[in-house]
Amino acid sequence: MKRIFSFFLLFLSFQSLAQNPAIDHLEMLYDQGYYKLVYRQSARLMDTPEYDFSKLPTYYHAISALQLAQDEHWYKRHQTTIEQSKSILLELRETSKGQKIIQAHIAEVSFLKKDLDSWLAIGKQSKTFDKANWQKFVQQFFADLPLIDVDGNKGNVLVSNRPELKERIELIGIAKKQLGVPYVSAGADPSGFDCSGFTSFVLQQHGENIPRRAMDQFDVCIKLSEDEAQIGDLVFFSNGGEVNHVGILINQKGQPKTMIHASSSKGVSIVEIESSNYWKPRIVGYGTFISPKK
Repeated sequence: MKRIFSFFLLFLSFQSLAQNPAIDHLEMLYDQGYYKLVYRQSARLMDTPEYDFSKLPTYYHAISALQLAQDEHWYKRHQTTIEQSKSILLELRETSKGQKIIQAHIAEVSFLKKDLDSWLAIGKQSKTFDKANWQKFVQQFFADLPLIDVDGNKGNVLVSNRPELKERIELIGIAKKQLGVPYVSAGADPSGFDCSGFTSFVLQQHGENIPRRAMDQFDVCIKLSEDEAQIGDLVFFSNGGEVNHVGILINQKGQPKTMIHASSSKGVSIVEIESSNYWKPRIVGYGTFISPKK
C-alpha cells in the first residue's frame, strides 16, 4: 500500500509540471501584462486540491505579486504578501523542481529582473520601502541565472541587441498570440490549426514560406543537433513511422526543451518536452528556417 501511495504522489508531482490549460492560460495572461488577473487566478489554483503538488500556481502568484509591488498603492496594501513572494522565489531556487520551473520560464524571469532593476533605480516607492532589502533579494534570486538580454517592457515581447535572437523572439511573439486557438484538422489560420498548419502560419507571418506538411518541413529545413536547437527552431516527432508532428521551441539554447504547438487535445498551447513521457521519446530531430547572421 505504501508503494502505491508513493507512486501516486510521484505521478501527481510529474503531472504538476506537464501541459495544463489553466497554467498555459496564466502564462498567456502574464505575457500580456495582466498581472492582477494572474495574481487572482493563481491564488484560486493554489486553493484547488488538483494543484496541491504543483509549484506553478505559487510561482505565478509570486512573480505577479512582485510586478504589482511596483505600484505604490498596491505595495502599501500588500506588504506581507510581497515579502512572502520574495521568500517563495528564493525557496524555489533551492529545490530541483523549482530550478526546472525557473529555467523553463527564463523569459518571464528575465523581464522581472529588468522591471525590478528599473523600479529600484528610478521608481517612486512607499515610505515603508526598504531598498536595501530589495537589492539583496534581487542579488540572491537572479544570481547566476541564464537571463535573456531584454530591453523594454511590452508583455513578453523581448527585444535584444543581438539581431538573430531578436528575430527568434519576434517569431515566438507571433506564435504566442495564437495561444488558446483550437485544434482543427488541416487548419492553417487563427480560426483553428493543426500542428504543421500552425508552424507554417507562424513562419509565414514572420516572412518565411515553408511547406505545409510536417514531414515536408522536416525534409527541407536546416537540420540541427539537440544542443544547437533553441528558441524559434522546430522540433519534429514521430510514432515510429514518418514525421507526424511539429512544434516551435521557446527555450534558450542549453535550457530544457519547451515548445509551443497545436495539440490535438488542447489547441495551441505550451508543453515542457523534457518532463513529458509522451513527447520526449518521440523526438525525431530538430531543424530551422532561420538563417544564421554573420
